[in-house]
Amino acid sequence: MEDTQGRKLPFASDYMEGAHPALMQALVRTNMDSCAGYGLDEHSEAARTLIREACHAPAADVFFLAGGTQANACVIDCVLRPWQGVMAAESGHVSTHEAGAIEHGGHKVIVLSHHEGKVSASSVEACVVSWESDENHDHMVQPGMLYVSQPTEFGTLYSLSELEDLSRVCHAHDVALYVDGARLAYALASDKNDVTLVDLARLADAFYIGGTKCGCLLGEAVVFPRHNYVPHFFGMVKQHGALLAKGRLVGVQFRELFRDGLYERIGRGAVVAADQIRAACRELGYGLALDSPTNQVFVALDTTQLAALSQLVDMSFWEKMPDGRTVVRLATSWATREDDVDALIQALRSCR
Repeated sequence: MEDTQGRKLPFASDYMEGAHPALMQALVRTNMDSCAGYGLDEHSEAARTLIREACHAPAADVFFLAGGTQANACVIDCVLRPWQGVMAAESGHVSTHEAGAIEHGGHKVIVLSHHEGKVSASSVEACVVSWESDENHDHMVQPGMLYVSQPTEFGTLYSLSELEDLSRVCHAHDVALYVDGARLAYALASDKNDVTLVDLARLADAFYIGGTKCGCLLGEAVVFPRHNYVPHFFGMVKQHGALLAKGRLVGVQFRELFRDGLYERIGRGAVVAADQIRAACRELGYGLALDSPTNQVFVALDTTQLAALSQLVDMSFWEKMPDGRTVVRLATSWATREDDVDALIQALRSCR
């Protein structure tokens, strides 16, 4: 609950803290190194090598960008032809929370129905076949890419089988598969996950490894498993205003994340904490809007519970339910403290 300085418990999102101490130490240690700009420095190149090794993709092209919306806008715009659009779940980040960034780049987001944030291979195929079979398709936006996220906006996970089906359908119709990995560390840390970095490199045409929400001050690593899949991507990033002059700031952090497997471990504490919160919600009789296996907890609160808990906890509004309850999201992160989890459970108990 609130501490003596009036601090609410921090569960609003998973990027509220700074950087993992190991990354901060690396940034301080390399602070006075004189480096080439734009991610062409030795730290960034070492990070690329480590990422290629982790993905078993020795020919992969790896680029470091500052944030997720920036990565999505650049990748989608550079992969698609001018007449093409990107398919995404109606709940997908590019569909809802990027202020029209994809459309601003000239590409329509083609929304698909979903179940708990996930689209099915059959719905993707139906969308593509509908365009292919329409005699007027030259007048229509062509589905040229599928965007999915792992985990989804609902904290749910695509299984390996589901991703394989999506990849098969996409490539049968010459559609690119792009995976948003903003919270990928929390997917990799979940007991329910069976998709690895190696699988993503095998199945996707492009994906990014999230850093901002997974221990970095800022930064995402965009991976194209096939070399030169997008020619001149470096220049296109510059054109989008997304090329960091001091690119080493991201490269240093990803070098540390992948030096000894830290990235694949960093999300574990967040998932354990979220599991504890979910268990407490069930025990206390709170309704869970869905059962996410990663670091996001979605709780349905009545008006009284919402008012009381809002005084004690920073949390995110998610949606209104037909019965009048409000679904809120409680997000844990690599930085979540055990004391805060205990205090949150106490707050939930006091607000029943």
